[in-house]
Amino acid sequence: MNQTPVHETHNPDLLDIIPWGASKVIEVGCSSGALAREFKKISPNCHYLGIEIDPDYAKLAQRHCDESRVLDIEAADDAFWKENSDRDCWIFGDTLEHLRDPWRVLRQVRSVIPPGACIAACIPNLQHWSLQAKLSIGDFRYEDTGILDRTHLRFFSRQTILEMFNDAGFTVTACIPRLFPDPRSEPFLPLIEQFARLTGANPQVAVDDAMPVQYVISATPR
Repeated sequence: MNQTPVHETHNPDLLDIIPWGASKVIEVGCSSGALAREFKKISPNCHYLGIEIDPDYAKLAQRHCDESRVLDIEAADDAFWKENSDRDCWIFGDTLEHLRDPWRVLRQVRSVIPPGACIAACIPNLQHWSLQAKLSIGDFRYEDTGILDRTHLRFFSRQTILEMFNDAGFTVTACIPRLFPDPRSEPFLPLIEQFARLTGANPQVAVDDAMPVQYVISATPR
């Protein structure tokens, strides 16, 4: 299967939640190394390991990571997990949704991550108003990029993101919505509010959860 097209831009909201004091960072799905490039400007002495399933992307990432490695994280052996048990920040920037079993990967991270370390992640929001509108008319089509990226294997809402981290043994310390205002949403929001009322849910929460394109997550082991 083809990977998400490589790009040279970084996610500034994800960058903001990586602790500046992190000394041994590992990014799973590092693409071109754009996030590493920006974090190394902040923390040049940090050892930054990039993991990529695509050899061409891993080669690009060598420009900015201290080390890049070609690896399918879901096929990593016990030696990999033991070797990286001292990493104080694990980054999954738009990566977990590409995995066959992201729940298992998070549990594996939890089994080795040291106290005081964290996960920084960004995950698309399936509950976005545009997808709700499309689903109402049966228009569910995979695309080259975005929430319905054809390489996505798993889909999450805010609620199921929180459940996934909780079930893996983490406490979510921040769940930050990435909002990109779009006036086209305005006629759909009252309908989403009404759906929530009919199902007995909180209408305002339903509207709020329909606005983010992604969520940026910070989580610590409990």
